Amino acid sequence: MDLEFNQPQEGYYAVPFSIVGLFLTNKEVEESIREEISPEELEKLQEIIAKMLFKSGVSVALYPGVVPPDQAMEAVNELEELIMGEGEE
Repeated sequence: MDLEFNQPQEGYYAVPFSIVGLFLTNKEVEESIREEISPEELEKLQEIIAKMLFKSGVSVALYPGVVPPDQAMEAVNELEELIMGEGEE
């Protein structure tokens, strides 16, 4: 079951979650992170995470970037506004 995140879904609600990890590199951080991800790549990643971490019927939306821990809540809030609509309460 695929949900359209940009359309209100009666009876559904968004639940923020985070995936915490580390990456190791011998390069500068900026040189280690891809600057662009295609919509197809993002969709595939969302499908993989939904399938591997959640039960059937759960859809996932991801913020397409790596953020430092002190900026994670801001990124979650931006994603929630994007999905649920700005100014709606």
